Amino acid sequence: MQGAESLVSSGVESRYHPAMPMKKFLAANALALLCASVTVRADDAAKISPHPAAPKIPATRISLAESGKGDGQTLNTAAFENAIAALAAKGGGKLIVPPGIWLTGPIKLRSHIELHLERGALIQFSRDYNLYPLRVIDLKGEKEVDSISPISGEDLEDVAITGEGIIDGGGDAWRPLKKDKLGDGDWKALIKSGGVVDEKGTTWYPSREVMGGTKIVGDLRKNNSLKLEDYEPAHQYLRPKLLRIIGCKRLLLEGVTFQNPPNWTLNPALCDDVSILNVQVRNSPTAQNSDALDLESCRHAIIRGCTFDVGDDGICIKSGKDAAGRRIGVPTEDVLVEGCTVYHAHGGFTIGSEMSGGVRNMRVDNCTFIGTDIGLRFKSTRGRGGAVEKIYISNIRMMNIPGDAINFDMYYGGRSPLDEAAGNAETNLLPVTEETPQFKDIHIQDVVCRGAKKAIVLEGLPEMAIRDISLRNVSITSQQGVFVTDAEGITFDNVRVENKTGETLNTTRVKNSKLDLAK
Repeated sequence: MQGAESLVSSGVESRYHPAMPMKKFLAANALALLCASVTVRADDAAKISPHPAAPKIPATRISLAESGKGDGQTLNTAAFENAIAALAAKGGGKLIVPPGIWLTGPIKLRSHIELHLERGALIQFSRDYNLYPLRVIDLKGEKEVDSISPISGEDLEDVAITGEGIIDGGGDAWRPLKKDKLGDGDWKALIKSGGVVDEKGTTWYPSREVMGGTKIVGDLRKNNSLKLEDYEPAHQYLRPKLLRIIGCKRLLLEGVTFQNPPNWTLNPALCDDVSILNVQVRNSPTAQNSDALDLESCRHAIIRGCTFDVGDDGICIKSGKDAAGRRIGVPTEDVLVEGCTVYHAHGGFTIGSEMSGGVRNMRVDNCTFIGTDIGLRFKSTRGRGGAVEKIYISNIRMMNIPGDAINFDMYYGGRSPLDEAAGNAETNLLPVTEETPQFKDIHIQDVVCRGAKKAIVLEGLPEMAIRDISLRNVSITSQQGVFVTDAEGITFDNVRVENKTGETLNTTRVKNSKLDLAK
């Protein structure tokens, strides 16, 4: 309940008198209060306008053609390494990758280096697993075992990857494929092509080595104290992320097309001043874990004019997972996403589920999602902890969404988003601890969706409701309507839902909310 002082500061004090009951005053001035709160939210959103500092790249230029061959057969790992080292010795500069097919192993970036791909240049990463050995990564004291990424860099300054070329991660040599993502004929053809199938007969792997790599993932989840020497060489085949830049100041990705990653595609982590401009990511819709962008524990970032078409989440915001993420404690904050298009993806714009360090001060504007499983997707689960707050989303267009147009799911468990049940009747009230995720102060406006399975699903936890979520000027056509469970302070203003089946509005344990739907 607002006090008299805050009402005065909101500009609606003219009819308030201390003798007037507050309930009567609020009822009489609901519209004025709503308008005032909308104005405040608009002002708060406008303040989120980061201007990341651009990398400072010296004028020195070296062409990869001076020491490498772009014939698609010659392995250019040493050519990349030597050219980058030569530039670094001169204080940095631009490595030009001319037209050609540049086969290579991992590329390790250095400070003050720009990798520039001219139109017609294709960097093709080798499918030889042995070129990507396991390593231990130190994330602010938290140890993690992973394979060397095709493109990597740690604790750098002034790094850029630019141009009009293509970077291919060779990920088809690494990725498993699930039977339920293929038709019967395609599944039989895949098995005949080689590889191995798991004991259940539901997942295909390109090789027995890659299938063994899944054992490491399971072991790590059970015991994060494991060390490299604990793994037999035959099992050292973890799918690396295509690009993983950790602890970089002033990072620019611009114009390049990234495709076919072994795992996630782009993963800047613990970086400050990040600019991702006019980048394309193109992955098979069946590509397992092939997120386009996972911005993780980064500050001051712009994602603008990008186009993503992938097999997992499109634009995904993260900040570490569970206890390790909470110990690192670096939120993703001060981020602007605008003018982006996402085609196939599990989520067009997603926060979570790994958000244990928190996410705050984000603005998403003028984006289009076509055929994403879910449009706007917020996900977490018990055990994550962390808080997501001060998120402002506006001017979103969506078409042909197989799942939910807008989805808040606090029960995320690695299932396909199309299988996630909404509005369950769980009443198990657990203690609120640091492991309890919080989603609050999130504002969505000016959204149009034409075609979804469910219009809006807002699902908190019995012990921690999702709070202070506002939807304004939203129009959705869908098969099913709105489902709100374990929520508080939810406000609908000019929300119109045209559903074909069932009740338009379904609520369970909702408090202090205004869920009026426009006719």
